[in-house]
Amino acid sequence: SWSLLPILWQVTTSFKPNSELLSLPPLLPASPTVEHYRVLFEEQPFHRALLNSTVVAFITTLASLGIGTLAAFPLARLPIRGKATFLGVVLAASMFPAIVTVGPLFVIIRELGLRDTWWALVITQASFELPLTIWILTTFMRELPEDLYRASRIDGCTPWQSFYHVFLPLCRPGLAAAGILVFLFSWTEFLFALTFTATEVSRTVPVAIVLFPGLHEIRWGEMAAASVIVTIPVFLLVAAFHKHIVRGLTVGAVKG
Repeated sequence: SWSLLPILWQVTTSFKPNSELLSLPPLLPASPTVEHYRVLFEEQPFHRALLNSTVVAFITTLASLGIGTLAAFPLARLPIRGKATFLGVVLAASMFPAIVTVGPLFVIIRELGLRDTWWALVITQASFELPLTIWILTTFMRELPEDLYRASRIDGCTPWQSFYHVFLPLCRPGLAAAGILVFLFSWTEFLFALTFTATEVSRTVPVAIVLFPGLHEIRWGEMAAASVIVTIPVFLLVAAFHKHIVRGLTVGAVKG
């Protein structure tokens, strides 16, 4: 597919020696090298950026799923007034441009003493990705048979027990879809990561790649190698859970 061409270009570029980076042809490296990958991990703090991105993405995903499931169940099954209005507000919040909130959030993060920490990114990213999580999980839970909730209540389950023992196990496709989307958004998030980090202690991969260019040259080889490494986890996740993603996102699209 033509959409794979940019990925293939980055892969080939990452194995080209510096002498071949700016010359075409050849398209493929005449003398393949792993020098750019070596520089990333031996001369650049790229391993730290990978660790930061992994930890932030995992915590953000767990926080979004934990809060999102607790909010989605009552919205989907409990008799609560104003549920439609609340979901509308949630959807509107997900469309709010992040750039507008950077200034106020920066002041809050600084006053809390969280700047240049993982928590600054987790809190801000989770707050923006939570609406999408709630929307996906609420839609998924609404499509589960209503008789399941009634039967569990007749059997003596409390609403919490119905949620934990009945609905949560059946929501694995929805959880997988929401979790992977949140993870990918967090993994590639740039604006908050650039604004709320200042050093290598908490700097994530997207920011680290942008800061690769030197004073007198652009390090195309290292940037291409970093892009390949960052893409591998995304590819593996989508390949492993693509069926769950499709099912979780298409629930409710077609009704019999």
